[in-house]
Amino acid sequence: MTRPTWLEGFPTVLFRLRGFYLLTGLAGGLLNPYISTIFIDQGLNRDRVGMIMAFSSFLVIAAQLFWGRMADKYRMTKLILVLSLSVPAMAALLFQLPSVTILIMSYMLYIAFTAPLAPVSDAYAVTAAYAAGSSYGTIRCFQSIGNAFGGYAAGSFVAAYAPKYLGIPFLLFTLIGILIILGFPKQSDVKVKTKSFSSGLAGLLKHKTVLLFLLACLLINQTLTAFNTYFVVVFQMAGGSYQWSGIALMIAAFSNVPSMFLSAYIIKVLGVEKTMLLGALAYILRWGIQFMFPVPSVMVGVQVLQGLSFGLLYVTAVEFMVRIVPEEMRTTGQSILSIVFSGLAGILGNLLNGYLLEAGGPSAMNLSCTISAAIGAALLLAITRTRKGTVTDAR
Repeated sequence: MTRPTWLEGFPTVLFRLRGFYLLTGLAGGLLNPYISTIFIDQGLNRDRVGMIMAFSSFLVIAAQLFWGRMADKYRMTKLILVLSLSVPAMAALLFQLPSVTILIMSYMLYIAFTAPLAPVSDAYAVTAAYAAGSSYGTIRCFQSIGNAFGGYAAGSFVAAYAPKYLGIPFLLFTLIGILIILGFPKQSDVKVKTKSFSSGLAGLLKHKTVLLFLLACLLINQTLTAFNTYFVVVFQMAGGSYQWSGIALMIAAFSNVPSMFLSAYIIKVLGVEKTMLLGALAYILRWGIQFMFPVPSVMVGVQVLQGLSFGLLYVTAVEFMVRIVPEEMRTTGQSILSIVFSGLAGILGNLLNGYLLEAGGPSAMNLSCTISAAIGAALLLAITRTRKGTVTDAR
């Protein structure tokens, strides 16, 4: 692959990308885990919050498709990244207003513009890492580091101030992130071989392995939605404090770093399918422990499994999709994977877990997540057996 001209100064580009991922991690880790708490503080019950979050997941799917096409067709990467930080920052400032209607509307605006942040920045980062002889994991892990510090900072912040004021420090981090984006080189020289989304989708869905893989990702990743949306709420229900919830979020984010750094080595030893299965088993263990021991100290300690579960499974799922689809369908494959991970899993996870939390409490939600992860692991096991000895076993 010929290095694109926009990467001639690739050490500087990679440095800026890592700084960008660090800042977006700080901003996201600061605000996202507490959005449900902000809704509840405004008087909404947990079931209603789940419905709002589920609807937002539909919005994520539509927004990702829209912004992805805009990025590909008009090469608007930098502008889209700027909008994906600046508009949500303005929307987050409205969270502190004493109106449920304004809160919901501003949250939907927040979602519509943060949706392209991950897929667009990841596409940019993967290209940069590949051309520079580096790896995506060495860039992506900086977002986990940012999430760790952001989660801890948020815990300390809300111990002194109401969660609805988190939009203020969120704005600060996003402004720094925007300054970094403005220093990115243009990506106009990058050429990607693609098919249209509709033809690519039809081609992918003909493959049984792809369908099993996506279903497994849906069942497993909907449990991650339970963590992202409801952890702070459940932690408080168990008697935990805001400050300790921040520590738990920091532990979870930091645990992703070694998993992402070592993922290439683990894949080389075990193969892609078995590595994904290892991540799924970590999900089962993670939720099973919380079901059996629903106390704050255990809920904090078990977050060390975040890296082995989410960190390992996510990076390996991206790698698996790259290997399993033809070259001309790789962009479509990653788009579909992103929709399943952040869209469909969000819809299922928010509706199901919000209902279970309201109807049966944390134990019902934790048991459901354990079972869902186990079914997903069974599907990955089936893929592992049917594809034994294929090119995905080792590179």
